[in-house]
Amino acid sequence: TVGTKDDGKPDRRHVMAKTKAEVTAKVRKLEELRDKGRMPKAGQRWTVAKWLTHWIDNIAIPPHVTENTHSGYRVDVEKHLIPGIGAHRLERLQPEHLERLYAKMQSNGSAAGTAHHVHRTIRAALNEAVRRGHLAQNPAVLAKAPKLSEQEVEPYDLEEIRRLLKVASERRNGARWVVALALGLRQGEALGLKWEDVDLEQGTLRVRRNRQRPKYEHGCGGTCGRKAGFCPQRQQKRAETGDTKSRAGRRTIGLPEPVIRLLEAHREQQETERKEARQLWHDKGYVFTKPNGEPLNPNTDYREWKELLRLAGLRDARLHDARHTAATVLLILGVPTPTVMDIMGWSSATMAKRYQHVIDSIRRDVARQVGSLLWSADTKAAEKPGRG
Repeated sequence: TVGTKDDGKPDRRHVMAKTKAEVTAKVRKLEELRDKGRMPKAGQRWTVAKWLTHWIDNIAIPPHVTENTHSGYRVDVEKHLIPGIGAHRLERLQPEHLERLYAKMQSNGSAAGTAHHVHRTIRAALNEAVRRGHLAQNPAVLAKAPKLSEQEVEPYDLEEIRRLLKVASERRNGARWVVALALGLRQGEALGLKWEDVDLEQGTLRVRRNRQRPKYEHGCGGTCGRKAGFCPQRQQKRAETGDTKSRAGRRTIGLPEPVIRLLEAHREQQETERKEARQLWHDKGYVFTKPNGEPLNPNTDYREWKELLRLAGLRDARLHDARHTAATVLLILGVPTPTVMDIMGWSSATMAKRYQHVIDSIRRDVARQVGSLLWSADTKAAEKPGRG
């Protein structure tokens, strides 16, 4: 007897083996699991595929996780995990099975980051299986995760930022790049901004929501022969915006005077577009919009970033590197870490190590300060005339 079933009856387990020694070993294993409170439930025999399907369809779903997180989980489950390890019995899955899967993914061309994301997904799914008593121990905790090489981010220096902002000022929605480089807003935060969040008189901006990537389904029943996103009758199945990335992401930021003036000019330009569009304008209150008032698509926004870099003659960089640049500017200004955390929407001070970078101008400034401190006194002494 290893416990009690859900209906209150004793949970008796039976084991079979070829020898008495093997039976004894199996019984002791059951007793060990019972004593540690890690005895799997009796009943359904889960395969990895069945558990992952149940988990992604019924457990790891909004609102318990964000739409974007759920989409990432589903890709990992359906594209990598079920085809790779789905046939295994859940309780017989071993760390080595996972490690071989990660190695196979990378040998087939997947990036280490993709394999690492799959590792985090299976770990979360099996943690839930352990919590619910379907699994005694999580093999993903024991498996070695794919090694990620820390990519060194080189933020733009002040002169490069000025060049980028100059090019942006000549393009539609140029103020969108100001809030990225000067305020450090994430892409979703910037595209989710509404005018109700911006107080130009008080000089404040509130981050309250996150623009989500559109996700469509067929409106034709799948008869058009195209992907859902290109269906002539496509229907949006995901809300335009969702919650911020974390609780710390909901924040209020002070606006520098030049940013206030740029946003005022942007609002006037948007009002002109609204009048020109007339009845075609969708008045949803977004700060950065398409010419018809609809919110910007994150993919279109990404392409615009790449075009800005090209026009400014700057080296290529990820869109998220604009956030690293904003954090580094705060470092140059000597802003205290708690204040930086509030501006950037970080929940942990350790994020400063990832986002703030020592650039050449900081190194030169430190070198001047060290030189001034250590050698200025000797220089002054040498310049004094000797007594005689």
